[in-house]
Amino acid sequence: MRLLFLTLSDIESISEHGIYTDLMREFRDRGDDVYIVCPSQRRSRRPTELTTKDGVTILRVRTGNITKANIIEKTISTISIQHQFTSAIRVYFGEIRFDLVLYATPPVTFERVVDDVKRRCGCTSYLLLKDIFPQNAVDLAMIRQSSLVWHYFRGKEKRLYALSDYIGCMSPANVKYLLAHNPDIPETRLEVCPNSIDPRPVHDSTENRAHVKGDWGIPQDSMLLVFGGNLGKPQGLDFLLEVLDGSEGRNDVFFMIVGSGTEYDRIDAHLRNGQHENARLLRALPKDRYDELLTVCDVGLIFLDPRFTIPNFPSRLTAYMEAGLPIIAATDVNTDIKDVLRESGSGIWVENGNLDGFMAAMGRLSGDAKLRREMGRRGRAYLEEYYTVSRAYEIITAHLRNADSVGSAGHKQVSALAGEDSRAVGDGSIDCSVTTSGTSLSRDVDGREQQ
Repeated sequence: MRLLFLTLSDIESISEHGIYTDLMREFRDRGDDVYIVCPSQRRSRRPTELTTKDGVTILRVRTGNITKANIIEKTISTISIQHQFTSAIRVYFGEIRFDLVLYATPPVTFERVVDDVKRRCGCTSYLLLKDIFPQNAVDLAMIRQSSLVWHYFRGKEKRLYALSDYIGCMSPANVKYLLAHNPDIPETRLEVCPNSIDPRPVHDSTENRAHVKGDWGIPQDSMLLVFGGNLGKPQGLDFLLEVLDGSEGRNDVFFMIVGSGTEYDRIDAHLRNGQHENARLLRALPKDRYDELLTVCDVGLIFLDPRFTIPNFPSRLTAYMEAGLPIIAATDVNTDIKDVLRESGSGIWVENGNLDGFMAAMGRLSGDAKLRREMGRRGRAYLEEYYTVSRAYEIITAHLRNADSVGSAGHKQVSALAGEDSRAVGDGSIDCSVTTSGTSLSRDVDGREQQ
């Protein structure tokens, strides 16, 4: 089978560990031909280039800056990427007929890219729904509902759903939300295909724990809580700052905040202006360094903005479960991550904003190392049963047996949306106790080789 994977993730090599690279390795190891298209953002100063590495082909397309950019630049780059990806695929992969095109949101502007590939190849299309946009931006008051911008992106979103033969959602709540707000989508096209990884062994970190804590001046007997990943608006980090303020002066807990994003400077200023001797803020670490840090932490933290009406499902959950960490999640009420924590017995959920509930959860875990270990063990077991790439592979590829009957279904539904073309612009807590490596070629997207 020939797979084309479209992503906004910056993939240099599938030897890296992550939800997309692990999945691509699974496809490769099952004997499939894997082709990846990802952006090479303007700040990297690299041209469009084709690389064959680790048994897969990676096309890095020069685009504008999409991540870590201001809202205007990000919007322009997100809109432009559809033309840039389409043109590059025609130049580099124009003679290849794919059997499956797999793609993840964001962005919804992959719609034209998927349309072009399906028309040429007649292949099955599968959407990994990781983001419900533009509603998430409406929830955060970044876009006004029924505005010109909202209509533009909502039209893109609906066309992308219509083009998708199957839509893999992160959780059951995502499936229910999509059906409730998009009645044109047949229920048979929706299923749960959660964030998944290839779990690595958990190593004994007793000696390393003492060394790392010593390096950072962390009391050896304190409970180390980590919040890692994107530090942006969706995380609702006002509440994290409240938690840090409420924990000032405590020597039984220590916070490690690791990541980058639009809220980094605000968190940094807050820590500098207060007496937060039990907290450290680090810019994003290399993946191997961050993974090493997780092995010496005691609790993983998840935060989501309380205004969300869409059921987000943060991918950092899998990282914490892989490391065998118990979890404290402070989120909105609509995400079903609280249900996963309850079912797996791997952590405690608190509504974002409920400081008393959060402090109670933190106090309970800080006073019971045995409970932390048991929750971490349960989370790891749950990960190995439900969130592995081998399971995700089976979910996705099961549909290829019926590819002939569904491959053109998306185009039939898209025709009905022609008029919506993209031109229109108690305490609030839940107790969950119980082929040649490195070869590359670069061209302009019109086919000319670059020097």
